[in-house]
Amino acid sequence: MEPPMSIPNPANAYRVEHAERLRRTFHALTGRDLIDPTLSPEAAAEALFHAPFVVLSHDDAPDPLLTYGNRAALELFALTWEELTQMPSRLTAEAPDRAERARLLVEVSFRGYIDDYSGVRISRTGQRFLIQRATVWNLTDDQGRLCGQAATFREWRNLADAGSERRQ
Repeated sequence: MEPPMSIPNPANAYRVEHAERLRRTFHALTGRDLIDPTLSPEAAAEALFHAPFVVLSHDDAPDPLLTYGNRAALELFALTWEELTQMPSRLTAEAPDRAERARLLVEVSFRGYIDDYSGVRISRTGQRFLIQRATVWNLTDDQGRLCGQAATFREWRNLADAGSERRQ
C-alpha cells in the first residue's frame, strides 16, 4: 500500500502521477476525457484538483482507504485532506447503503466501469446527498494491475433541501 499523499498543491505538482492515472484509466475504459486532453500533465493535475465536479479514488485494500479527492470532493464531504486520506471509502455511505455500494464496486471490478450510478452519500457533518449519473471505474498501474477504483460525478442534491440540486 502506498503511503498517504499530501494535499495536491504546486509544491507536489498537484499529485501529477495520480492525476495521470485517473485520466489514463478513465479514458481507456470510457473513451471519454476526464479533463481537457490538450493540457500538459502538470496543468491537467492542477485543473483536476480545482475542477467544479467531484473526483475521488480509493486503494485496493480489503477495506479500501480514500487516496484522492479534489477540492469539490473535499467540500462536498466536509473533509480535510488528512481526514479524507485516512477514511475507509465505505464511510462515504450510510450503513444501510453500504451493501449496495459494495455490490456496485464488485460490478465495477468485473466490468471495468459503470456509468449512470446514483446513490445516497453522507458528509462528515451528517449532510445526506444524492449523487446522480456518477461514473465509477477501475484504476490500474503501469503494468495493468488493479490498484484501486475512482468515481466522478457532476450532479448531486442535498436531501434535507429538495430544491438544492447542483449541476456542472
